[in-house]
Amino acid sequence: MRMTTTTLPRRTALYDLHKEAGGRMVDFHGWELPVQYSSVMQEHHAVRRACGIFDVSHMGQVEVKGPDAIAFMQKVSSNDAARLKDGDAMYAHILNEKGGVVDDIIYSRLGAQHVFIVVNAATVAKDYAWLLEHAEGMNVTLENRSEHFGMVALQGPKAERLLSDIAPEAAKLKRFGALPLQLYNRDSLITRTGYTGEDGFELIVPNETVPRVWETLVAEGASYGLVPCGLGARDTLRLEAGYLLYGSDVDDDHTPYEAGYGWVVKLAKPSFIGREPLERQKKEGLKRKLLGVKLLERGVPRSGAPVLVGEERLGTLTSATFSPTLQAGIGVGYLSKPDLAPGTKVSVELHGRRMAAEISAVPFYKSPSLTK
Repeated sequence: MRMTTTTLPRRTALYDLHKEAGGRMVDFHGWELPVQYSSVMQEHHAVRRACGIFDVSHMGQVEVKGPDAIAFMQKVSSNDAARLKDGDAMYAHILNEKGGVVDDIIYSRLGAQHVFIVVNAATVAKDYAWLLEHAEGMNVTLENRSEHFGMVALQGPKAERLLSDIAPEAAKLKRFGALPLQLYNRDSLITRTGYTGEDGFELIVPNETVPRVWETLVAEGASYGLVPCGLGARDTLRLEAGYLLYGSDVDDDHTPYEAGYGWVVKLAKPSFIGREPLERQKKEGLKRKLLGVKLLERGVPRSGAPVLVGEERLGTLTSATFSPTLQAGIGVGYLSKPDLAPGTKVSVELHGRRMAAEISAVPFYKSPSLTK
């Protein structure tokens, strides 16, 4: 008899609380997580108008310590780690030798010899192996802390007011600030970051503390309009904000310039992995670029849908959804005419039918809470 084994999805420390709250669970990159509680639309609007809470404990964490910690980050990431002061966080890309994106990360400088990196769930093993390989010869030690920490994202224009009731010192953080602190007597980290295009915070705490953090925020947040949110709203929110989904919108074969994220590449800093091909690409120009597309008629675009100008196929959408905020179908995709201006008329093929659309500026939506 032929035996087969099935790998069960992993569960975060909040699994039981999700089930009790009516979360509809799905397998997401090997993790059993809620896709929604009430509805994607309701959860989306709650984050845009008040605040929402997300379980992002599937994300990974790597700590870098040692005299070369900052120099190491300069070597392996595209952004300029030398600009950081203690208590600063930064978005960056880890690049390969071709200039492709190994992962997009946020890292925090917690000291001259201490950097804390948050990596994507699906790339934890890949990222850690890559970082270890390129740490050889440098005076640093790396530790994969992904099994130790859980993460809760508190997002929305009322997030600061809610957090001030629980961790007032963290509520005072500037955007992309990072604060190590004792939360319920355990070493924790709170950053003013997120993946929704709204103001907000990410609480990185030991797994045994995560349920208490979640329950406290849910209880205290009721008066602020807080609702628990799932992966569905997380995706609609991040796409409206123009944030990349690793593995769909960017990967090892696409560069930051092609993804429209050239601002994370600092060519003026000392040499870093992937610098030379990026210098060439910037000089020679792009042959493809991730551009925004917005439907001009009612419909829900999907990833893989072709984008055309006339009869010419330009590419396909890598991410797409119906935007609850804009009440329109939106998507992004790598198109072979990188200079197409916003407003240029195109079509998107859905279920064999071509739907009227136009090139759109990205982000599709900018929150007033981040433009103050």
